[in-house]
Amino acid sequence: MCYATQARVAPPEGTDVVLFDVLYVVVAVVALWFGADQFVTGASRVARRLGVPGLVIGLTVVAFGTSAPEFAVTIDAALAGQSDISVANVVGSNILNLGFILGGVALVRAMAVSRTLVRRDGLLLVASTVLLLVVALDGRLSAVEGGLLFASLLAYLVALARAGSDGAATATDQFHAPDVGRLLVGLALVVGGGHLLVVSAVDIARVAGVSEWVIGLTIVAAGTSLPEFVTSLAAARAGRTGISAGNLVGSCIFNALGVLGLAALVNPLTVSPVGVEGTAWLLGTTVLVVVLFYTEETLSRIEGGLLVALNAANWLLNLL
Repeated sequence: MCYATQARVAPPEGTDVVLFDVLYVVVAVVALWFGADQFVTGASRVARRLGVPGLVIGLTVVAFGTSAPEFAVTIDAALAGQSDISVANVVGSNILNLGFILGGVALVRAMAVSRTLVRRDGLLLVASTVLLLVVALDGRLSAVEGGLLFASLLAYLVALARAGSDGAATATDQFHAPDVGRLLVGLALVVGGGHLLVVSAVDIARVAGVSEWVIGLTIVAAGTSLPEFVTSLAAARAGRTGISAGNLVGSCIFNALGVLGLAALVNPLTVSPVGVEGTAWLLGTTVLVVVLFYTEETLSRIEGGLLVALNAANWLLNLL
């Protein structure tokens, strides 16, 4: 059991521990969803007041905000020595983003994407997944490899900042306390919710006899991917499918390079054989998505259904 389990209030004697852990998972997911929403809102407003370009806000602040649950959960699990949950959360979240969420949004409305997203961000997503698979092949993510992943993310952010510098807005130099308050409250909820989700997920895996990898790939990944799902679905319903695609691709890049990179820097991670296999499946899904984008610069409803079906098959194979 991880070190933080004792920090929780123990359930009354005679009650089913699993039921309480499920309740904790629900509370944690709500905290993650609400916290990420407040974080994105507050950070976006602060960034605009600083004169940060809209493109950079979308691909950095929003992408980071929706990836904040993955950051909190993955780093918390790494500190607790739960490497399978750390790796499975990132791999599972990216598979969910590109399968259930991206495919599901396309089922709601065919998704048009820009050439820039396909040629720059899409190809970078493939490259980042390839890099993740290469460093994981030896069964370990060292601090040096984590630093390489994180440095790659920083280089990407610098490139985005330069690309968006021409459209920079004028800074107002005026801060509103509610914006800063939202940012801080959202961050606190994400960190607290992520911690609670890891603790509860580990307990469920132990009691139910399910591997931590499966729990991380399903329950934890689904919980931390809620912000991406809500943001992308809302954008699709409003007819802004480009935002949906950009948010999901940006979040996946943050997850692969930033989340696991920082986690390995904090505490080197072991990668089980099933983790390597899961990363290989993620690479296949990533390549398929970019190819589907590139062929017609549109993700149709049929193609969205294909991605959802593949994601469902992956879940089924891991649960069996």
